Amino acid sequence: MSTSPDPALTGRTTEVLQAMIRNACVNDGTAASGQEQRNVAVVDEVLSGLEQVHFEPAPGRRSVLTTLHGTDPLAPTVLLLGHLDVVPVTRHEWREDPFGGDLIDGEVWGRGAVDMLNLTSSMAVAMERLAARPTRPRPTVKFLAVADEEAGGGFGAEWIADHAWPDIACDYVLTESGGIPVDGVGGRSIVFATAEKGIGWRRLTVKGTPGHGSMPYGADNALITAAEVIRRITAYDPPPSLGTHWRAWVANLDLPEELRSGLLDEGRIADTLARLDPKLARYAHACTHTTFSPNVARGGTKMNVIPDTVHLDIDIRTLPGVDDAEVDAMLREAIGELAGMVTIVPGEVGRHASSSPQDTPMFDLLRRRAAAVHPGSEVLPWMTVGGTDAAFFRRRGVPAYGAGMYSAEVPLEEFQSRYHGHDERIDLASLGLSTQLWIDLVDGIAD
Repeated sequence: MSTSPDPALTGRTTEVLQAMIRNACVNDGTAASGQEQRNVAVVDEVLSGLEQVHFEPAPGRRSVLTTLHGTDPLAPTVLLLGHLDVVPVTRHEWREDPFGGDLIDGEVWGRGAVDMLNLTSSMAVAMERLAARPTRPRPTVKFLAVADEEAGGGFGAEWIADHAWPDIACDYVLTESGGIPVDGVGGRSIVFATAEKGIGWRRLTVKGTPGHGSMPYGADNALITAAEVIRRITAYDPPPSLGTHWRAWVANLDLPEELRSGLLDEGRIADTLARLDPKLARYAHACTHTTFSPNVARGGTKMNVIPDTVHLDIDIRTLPGVDDAEVDAMLREAIGELAGMVTIVPGEVGRHASSSPQDTPMFDLLRRRAAAVHPGSEVLPWMTVGGTDAAFFRRRGVPAYGAGMYSAEVPLEEFQSRYHGHDERIDLASLGLSTQLWIDLVDGIAD
């Protein structure tokens, strides 16, 4: 196993990443967006000659499964899981072209450079390298590059798991959100995701009474009611839950003891969060609370018509143990006496929080690889606050880990801010390290 990447692997992964960024497979949540078929074409070219299966539940929303059969039928099957879509951008806020894929000062710039085309491209190149060897690896390796992760997986991993499970069945899944160095009180740790919050999206319909916009006095304006509903939901803060992942994370934080103890006290955590760096505070709050974010509002028909209906889309991320009934109860509590004017229905995406065990040969191998690349480091299991396609495998009992391997050039808080942020970019060293990681894990898991 290697402790540093082959420059040829780094260069190849850079080329593939740049091609994927330039394809601009932007998923805005509508069925016609994404068009991941463009990035599937990149994978097809890189892995031509290997066994491939395509899935396309809607026009252009294509995913691809590539399989490299191993020599040992008793060895575990490893599935590398990457997504091909990216979220929209606000172009004028970027320093560089968000779909240029430019290499600037040792970093590849563009939407998806961090989430997660960097890893998807590295998985493709790792498969290419494994297939080019004179002998096949002992374990069977599958690479599933999917559409629609950024909108919940209905045209991607979820659809494939529901309709073609035998094709993607495996013993381990490796996907996004891991391998990131973080310096803490005990030295350097490398985080790998073993759990993630659930998704409980809701659509609220706020009702009013239509009327002429020239006579607003005393009007039952649904937009004004919706504004108050949004204010109340934004102000709502349910009780914290300080689970094992959170306690392990806090123990590693390089903070004054007063702050660390406050983060472990349900009665003091709110005041403590207000004293943290804002980037750390946002993550800390998300780790310890079910969160409610009003992100989309639609209403009104014409400038001079008082609106009678407004739709609000609320992004809700749930902690372990929080079910659908509890989500609706919290919303009603937040809205208060206005609840009678609001209808609540599930959004397009909903799934419970999920986790994977840490006492597996794969997670032990991740520990060893992290220590080899970052000597002296410890592995810190963590919970991702966003959703990933790992959930569709965990619900079927397959251990899934957020992995990758990153350099220590970018602090964790800065790295996290690049997810869905402006000026998203990734350093070349991290591209090579991640590509090498997949190869090392395939070689090591059957030893």
